[in-house]
Amino acid sequence: MSGISLDIAVETFPFAAPFRISGYVFDHQDVVVVTLTDGEYIGRGEASGVYYLGEDPARMMAQIEAQRALIGSGVSREMLRGAMPAGGARNAVDAAMWDLEAKRTGQAVWQLAGLAPPKPLATTFTLSADDPAAMARRATDFADVPHIKIKLTGELPLDVKRVRAIRAARPDAWLGVDGNQGFARRDLIPLIKVLVEERVSLLEQPSRRGREADLDGLKCSMPIAADESVLTLDEIPSLVGRFGVVNIKLDKCGGLTEALLMAKAARLHGLGVMVGNMVGSSLAMAPAFVLGQLCDIVDLDGPIFLARDRTPSVVYSRGQATCPPDLWGWPA
Repeated sequence: MSGISLDIAVETFPFAAPFRISGYVFDHQDVVVVTLTDGEYIGRGEASGVYYLGEDPARMMAQIEAQRALIGSGVSREMLRGAMPAGGARNAVDAAMWDLEAKRTGQAVWQLAGLAPPKPLATTFTLSADDPAAMARRATDFADVPHIKIKLTGELPLDVKRVRAIRAARPDAWLGVDGNQGFARRDLIPLIKVLVEERVSLLEQPSRRGREADLDGLKCSMPIAADESVLTLDEIPSLVGRFGVVNIKLDKCGGLTEALLMAKAARLHGLGVMVGNMVGSSLAMAPAFVLGQLCDIVDLDGPIFLARDRTPSVVYSRGQATCPPDLWGWPA
């Protein structure tokens, strides 16, 4: 690609209700939208950034502006990986480059990536941390959703009540829990005991990044997924022996280009693969939907928390997500 024009914008998406995880409460999501055009075709990408790494729109826009000349010269996606750090800024540009390439070549992104035609994906629907009874009611609202992920806060007695209440409300559901780095080593054994009793199938990121040694010697019959503990491709080997699943998020790793490499590396290291999201509109979910075709666990429910989404948008029905071709990544 050459002679590419770059536009960068910030958009705000209010949440339908406050969203609480360990240490944070969110009521909106600011996203950076990158638009690339060659004068005939247009490619778009969206990124939220990684909040716990201090990424915000101003920082992401500055990183993209610093590479404006390089991007405009028609740099390849592979060269972009070397020129920009992993994170939301590179993800937005990478996604726009994939989209533009699909428009220009007449091949969908899944074809460019050498993948099979995409299928609808069974995705988890996430319950924001709240009063146990309120979370149980929300789980009941998701009556036709087979897979539910529960946000915990590291408050062990309260978290136990949350898990038990949700399991009672949804005895049929696949349940996973996300600790978002909220648990100390001393709380992991009693937490896991309850999770086993309540037939929870996944424990995601219980300990803080940098405290992965807290998992050493821990007996856990369910897979433990690394989220904050794995950002990029080069960190995957360090997970072996402590984690069983890698949660790949495009905002963390810097885009679909690196994410596909991470999925391959995770398989080579005997790890399961999961795709997640930092919350955003359907435009942010579309590249992750391509990665999701390779994953064991899919968590792409970000748009359900928004008061409004884009049009066209991801379609959610009975716990499955489908990306329409006119959203992103297909020929014009």
